[in-house]
Amino acid sequence: MTASIVGWAHTPFGKFDTETVESLVTRVANEALADAGISASDVDEIVLGHFNAGFSPQDFTASLVLQADPKLRFKPATRVENACATGSAAVHQGLRAIAAGAAKVVLVVGVEQMTHTPGPEIGKNLLKASYLPEDGDTVGGFAGVFGKIASSYFQKYGDQSDALALIAAKNHKNGVANPFAQMRKDFGFDFCRAESEKNPYVAGPLKRTDCSLVSDGAAALVLADAETAKSMSKSIGFRATAHAQDFLPMSKRDILQFEGCTVAWQRALEEAGVTLSDLSFVETHDCFTVAELIEYEAMGLTPKGQGARAIKEGWTLKDGKLPVNPSGGLKAKGHPIGATGVSMHVMTAMQLAGQAPEGMQLKNAKLGGIFNMGGAAVANYVSVLEPLK
Repeated sequence: MTASIVGWAHTPFGKFDTETVESLVTRVANEALADAGISASDVDEIVLGHFNAGFSPQDFTASLVLQADPKLRFKPATRVENACATGSAAVHQGLRAIAAGAAKVVLVVGVEQMTHTPGPEIGKNLLKASYLPEDGDTVGGFAGVFGKIASSYFQKYGDQSDALALIAAKNHKNGVANPFAQMRKDFGFDFCRAESEKNPYVAGPLKRTDCSLVSDGAAALVLADAETAKSMSKSIGFRATAHAQDFLPMSKRDILQFEGCTVAWQRALEEAGVTLSDLSFVETHDCFTVAELIEYEAMGLTPKGQGARAIKEGWTLKDGKLPVNPSGGLKAKGHPIGATGVSMHVMTAMQLAGQAPEGMQLKNAKLGGIFNMGGAAVANYVSVLEPLK
C-alpha cells in the first residue's frame, strides 16, 4: 500500500453530558496531529466519518474539523457515511486520496454522539441502517434485526447461548485493560449466560450482555504517503484493504453466511499475501455477540455452523491462537457509530506500535486484521496492518 498511519487520538467512549460533536471532533483532530508531530498546515485533505441519522441536530459536519485549527481553513473536507462501517469508509477514502496522488497527508476523524437522544429515537435511528420495507417495524430496533439472525442461527445449528455468553465475557474481560472503553468490568461467564433483572432478554435469544453500548466518542488518525512516513517517528502500514458491499435486503441473501464479510477477508488476505493464521490478532465488529460468532465462520476461522468452537476452545482469547477484540470490542468499548471504524484502526495501530495500554498490549504483535461492518453484513471493510517503524 502507499500509505501509513503516523499518528492517532482517541477519546474515552461513554456518555458525556458536556461534550458536543464539535468538541469531540476538534479534540481528537488536534491530538492526532500532535501525536504525529505535524502542523495542521501540512494536512492536504480531511475526511470525517459521521453517521448521525438523527442523533445530532447539526447534520452538515465536515467543516467542524476546521474548528480544530485555523490552518485547516480551505482544506478539502468531506463527510462520508456507510452505516456502522462509516469510520472505515473514512479511512479507506483517505487512503484513496493518497493512492491517487491527490494528497500526501490526510486527517481522518470519526465521531458520533448518541446518548443525548431519547431511547425510542435511538432505536428508530439505528433501524435506518437496515432495509426499512422489510425491517422498519422490527420490535427492538436493530437489536431486533440481530435477534432474528440469532434465532435463525439457533434453529439451524442449535442453541448457542453458551458461546454468546463466552464471547461477551471475553470482550468484557479484555475491556477492563482499555482506558478508552465505556464499560471496564469483568462480568464473567455466569452473569452473561443467565437471564436476570440486570441482564434481561432484549430481542430473541439476545440478552443485554449480547448487545453493544450506545455511546458518545471520537477517534482520529493521520495518514501519510510512503515518502512522508519515512520522516515520522512511527509508521503503521496498510498491507491490504478491501471493501465488499452486499444487498441491503436480507431477503436477497443467506443472512447466516455474512458473504460480504467472507469476500472482503478473502480479497484482503490475498492482497496482503498472507493467511488468517499469519495474523497476530483481529479487531472485529461485535455489534452483537452473534455477529462475532458468525464472523468467526465468515473470516474462515471455522467451518460454517461451528463458530462456537473458536470461543469454547479458547482460540480467540487474548492468549489464544488468534486473539479477537483484545480492546474489548464494541461490546465493552462502546459503539459510537461514526467513530467505531476509526477506533478499530487506532486500537490496531497501538498494538502494532507496542503502545497499547498495559494489560491490553499483546506480545510480539506483527500483523493485525480489522473487520468493520455496516448494517447486517451489508458494508464490509477489512484492513490488514503491519508496523513499518
